[in-house]
This record gives sequence, structure tokens and C-alpha cells, in this order.
Amino acid sequence: MARSFSIEEENLVASIDISNGKKVIINRPNKLNCLNYQVGNGRAFCSGGDITSLMMLTSAGHWSFGANFFRKQYTLNYLLGTYKKPLIVLLDGILMGGGAGLSMNATFRIVTENTIFAMPEASIGSVPDVGSSNFLSRLPGHFGEYVALTGVRLNGIEMVKCGLATHFILSKNLSSLENALSMMTSSNAGSLTKISEIIKNFEHGKSNKLEKTNSRLEMINECFSREDVENILSSLENLAACKHEKWINDAIKSIKYASPLCLKLALKLIREGRHKKLEQCLACEHLVVSHLLRRTVNDDFYEGPRAMIIDKDKKPQWSPSKLHLVNEEMVRTCFSTIDDEDWQPLKLFARENSNQFMMSRI
Repeated sequence: MARSFSIEEENLVASIDISNGKKVIINRPNKLNCLNYQVGNGRAFCSGGDITSLMMLTSAGHWSFGANFFRKQYTLNYLLGTYKKPLIVLLDGILMGGGAGLSMNATFRIVTENTIFAMPEASIGSVPDVGSSNFLSRLPGHFGEYVALTGVRLNGIEMVKCGLATHFILSKNLSSLENALSMMTSSNAGSLTKISEIIKNFEHGKSNKLEKTNSRLEMINECFSREDVENILSSLENLAACKHEKWINDAIKSIKYASPLCLKLALKLIREGRHKKLEQCLACEHLVVSHLLRRTVNDDFYEGPRAMIIDKDKKPQWSPSKLHLVNEEMVRTCFSTIDDEDWQPLKLFARENSNQFMMSRI
């Protein structure tokens, strides 16, 4: 394979030409491949955005710097989400936040026994973004609300079951899969059927344990279909009184720990996202995140990283501190247009067709 690296030794993204396509490697292992302006190889596919760097730069300057960063990140998410070439992502590690935006709209999303997925933004004072109001809202039933509000960690098998991933392959077989894909001829390099056939040759666990069903889905639907976060939490607490299952208690604990405002914003994003296209979801997420950066309602976007990443006391002081103190006006405000000459809304446009395929690797 001919290699063409665009940045020097401290490469954060490596682009590798293969016979009939291109392979992209995120290469920032020491930071768990978290995203910054250059973007990450190691035990994580991508652990999300580089919150520490973003916080330092935004705090030192104007809040719109953060909004500009997210605008560029979401534009990349849209480019990948609307890519006309078959896009194959190999998710052999931690996949959180920004990493989901790079992969969840791919044609083939391949996970392994090492894969861990989560959208924990509400616990650090933000909202699930990078297009999650599009891809989470399209999961079975109300599983998307469950993932967004609790930040639950899902393994590779669970990702296939709920539809977040398309195939489960053992980590040791990924290199062989890559080699097989790179040997495709020019005549079938863009064939979804041919790519699917190759991947299926390496697929592991074709037994019914990989059926797209979830034994908890009925209970999750019952609880997370409720009108608001307060009723979702109440329903979970009622369920916990008669069902002694760890996932229920974990969900309750996570919701009580997260930012009350961000939980309500996340729920509204997911519910509205069911009826929107990807570009509309991304634009709305950018608007909400911009309000959080701007401190329009509170400082939770800054308080979460302070407690979890900077001071590490893990005791964020949310404002408001309780769900019932977050009124509808606060939520509406975060979905309203921002009147500031330094801010620009996210505008995404239709893209042209193309051929061949692209593969994204750790």
C-alpha cells in the first residue's frame, strides 16, 4: 500500500492510499484520540472532543471560538454522513462523543470485543451532539433516549443488537479483513454487495446472540417514552422497586448525577431529531451547544469539565441543581437564534456523488 501522510511525525490523522480507495487512521493515542483542530492510534478509536484544550482556549478568548470549532467538527460529521462512497469504520476501542460523529453514519460499522460506546455529554455539562440526535433517535423504540440521558456504556455485541453497529469481528481478524478489502478490483471497489460479502467472511458469532433484539428494550421503552425527564426518572425509580437489575439503578444514578438543564436539552434534541434530516439535526445541535458555550442560561458547560477533568473532584455544582428547577423558558432559550455578530449558524449544503470506498481505522 502506498502511504501519503499529510502531517509530520506528530501526525494526528494519517491518510493511506490502498488499491481502490483510501484508509484513514486516527493517530493520537496518548490522548485517547480525542479531537482537536488536527485530530487521533491506541486503545481508543476516538474518545471525543479535546475538552481541556477547548476550555482553555475558549476561556482565554471569546466563546465563539468554541462555536467555530464545533461548526468545523459538525461539517466534517456531515461530510462523512453524506459520503457517497461506501464508508467502512473499524471500531476496535473506546468510542465516545466526537468519535461517534466520525463513524455512526458509515455504511459499515464494524465492532470488536474491545469496543466501548457511550455518549456521556450530559454528565459533563453538554449535550449528545455530532449528529446523535439523528442516529440515536433512529434506534429501536426509545433506546436512543436511554443512551443519551444515561451515558450508558455499550459493548460491541450490544451495539450490533441495537443497530449502532453492523458487524462484530474479533480484533485479531481486523488486519486480515483490511487486507481482503484492499485487494478488491477496480470493477467492484464500490460494490456494497461485494464489500458485504468480504466482511461476512470474517464475521464472528453468527448465532442468535447477535440477533437485533434486547431483553431490556420493553422496560426501557416503558420508562424512556415518558413525557419529560422527571417522569422518566420517576418511572425508573418505580421499576427499581420491583425489578432488582443493575442497569436500572445505574440509569437512575447517572440521571441524578448529570446536568439537569443538559438532560432536558438532550431529550428535546432526540425527540425532535426523529423528524429531521442529518443536516437539520447538526444545525440544531450547534445552536444548543453555542448557547452552552455562551453561558446563555448557566455555566454548566464549564462546570462539568472543571469537576471531571480539571480539578477532578467529581462534584459538579450544576445550576439549576434539580430537574424541577429547569423551566420550559430555559429550554426554549437554548433553541432560539443567537443575536451576536461573532456567531454564525451552521449551514450545510448538498454534496456530489462519487465512487470507490473509504475505510477508517484506529
